[in-house]
Order: sequence, then C-alpha cells, then structure tokens
Amino acid sequence: MIWVFILLCVVAAFISPSFLNTANLLNVARQVALFGIVSVGMTFVILTKGIDLSVGSILGVTAVSAALLLTDGSSISVAVLLGLGIGVVLGAINGAGVTLGRVPPFIMTLGMMVMARGLALTLADGQPIGLKEQAAQFAWLGRGSIFSVPVPVWIFTIVAAVAIFVLRYTAYGRQIYAVGSNAEAARLSGINVHWINFSVYVISGFLASLTGLIFLSRLTVGEPTAGTGMELEAIAITVIGGTSLFGGEGGIVGTIIGAGILAVLANIMNLVGVSPFTQQIVKGAIIIGAVLYEMVRKRR
Repeated sequence: MIWVFILLCVVAAFISPSFLNTANLLNVARQVALFGIVSVGMTFVILTKGIDLSVGSILGVTAVSAALLLTDGSSISVAVLLGLGIGVVLGAINGAGVTLGRVPPFIMTLGMMVMARGLALTLADGQPIGLKEQAAQFAWLGRGSIFSVPVPVWIFTIVAAVAIFVLRYTAYGRQIYAVGSNAEAARLSGINVHWINFSVYVISGFLASLTGLIFLSRLTVGEPTAGTGMELEAIAITVIGGTSLFGGEGGIVGTIIGAGILAVLANIMNLVGVSPFTQQIVKGAIIIGAVLYEMVRKRR
C-alpha cells in the first residue's frame, strides 16, 4: 500500500499544485494524526477479530464532558484526566460486555455508540459548549506546534511508536495476534483470552477519548455530534492498511499508511471540489474493495 500512497501524492501534485504547499501538507498531516490515533485503537480491536463502532460517540462525549469541566472552572489537567477516564470506563464496559456477557462485539459496541451519543447530547442539552477564557490555554493541544510540526502529529507519532513496540516486541502483543488467529488454540496454550479481548477495548476507548480532547482543543467547542462517522473512517483506515477483519494479521505501520492514503484522497477531492456527500460514496467503495481483496487473498 505504500506504493498506492506515493502514487496518490504524485497524482495530487499534478492535479493541484497547491497540494505541495506547506500549509496544505500540514493540514493533511493533522488529518492523518486525528484519524490515525483512533485507528491505532481500532487496529488492536480488529486484530482480535473484534470491532468497535463506539469510538466516534466516545470521542463526542469526551469533548462535551471536558468542555463542561473547563467552563465550570476545573483546571486543564483535571479536564484531561477525567476526559481520558471516560474513554477508559466506556471501553471497559464494551470489553466486559464482549468477554463476560458474551455479547457479539458488533452488537455491544453498536449499543454503546447509541448510548454514548445520547449521553453527549444529554450533557450538552443538544447545544455546542464553547470555551471562552479557557480556549487560549487549551487550544495548544490541537492548534500548537513544536519545531513547526503540529502537536497532534507529535502525539500520533508517540502513540504509533508505542503501539508498534507493544505489538512487535512484547508478549502481550504476540498474545493479541494469537487470540485473533485462533482464540481456542490461544486459550489452550495458556493465554487469558478474556483479558486480551477486554484490554483492547479499553485501549480503543482511551485513544478515542484522547482524540476527543484534541478535537475540543482544535475547535474550542464541545460539540455533542463530534466524531459522527469516525468509526467508519477508523475501520476503513485499518482495513486499507492491511489489517484483516478476520483477525490475527496486520499492524500499525499499515494503519499509518492507510491513514495517509485516506487523508490524501480526501484532500485531493477537496482541492478539486468534490462534494463531501460524494466523498462518502468513494470511502464506502474503498472499504468494500479492501474487504473483497482480503477475501480473495484468503481463498488463495
């Protein structure tokens, strides 16, 4: 897929010279970071043959909750910690439902998607929560730069590096692949399958909340509908990057490339004036195409 990414960049440069502008490239990098952080968590889940449809809603409820705390006079550190805690708790509920309740991941996370979105709308009373005097201090997380590189890109780099290390060089990472490849064989070999399945949903929830805080910081508005459709973007990025929906195969490097492909493709369509609604058709076709390719490859 790296060649697809390079080809897209070349095509984009030919279609629109403004693609190579520094401001546009930084914008693409921000998009890669925002969608990439959530997609790293989705990769952990899909590697175990699961799915997490609730990441967008967790992002939204985190943004609203942190905005409420900040407007009520709480410190930034408290808002950040409690915001991340919300993702951990909701992810743990997903994990408990899948492992202890034996609810299929699709159904469990679908229910959480609806519940968390309803919670966000309830807390915000259906209205955006704007940050006022807190905006200038908190905006650095989403708008600031370090050595001219946006802060979200640095955060994504750290998250991706840690995830690569965990999956490649730790026993926990190898256990995730084992559970995704064959859960029963993993159980018979002494792996705590329930714990592995539980933990990946906690990771996914945590990273969704982290993205929610970055969204809040960038927009300085706690929008209860923030993150709508994010789960589809994350699934698309993960699948495009080569992580198998059948579990046990894939990795973070592919997810990074997948995030780059989707961000560049979206940027090309924006530069040439393609309607956002039409863009959804293209992204849906990409998901179907990637899954069909995976199924054909599996049969071989």
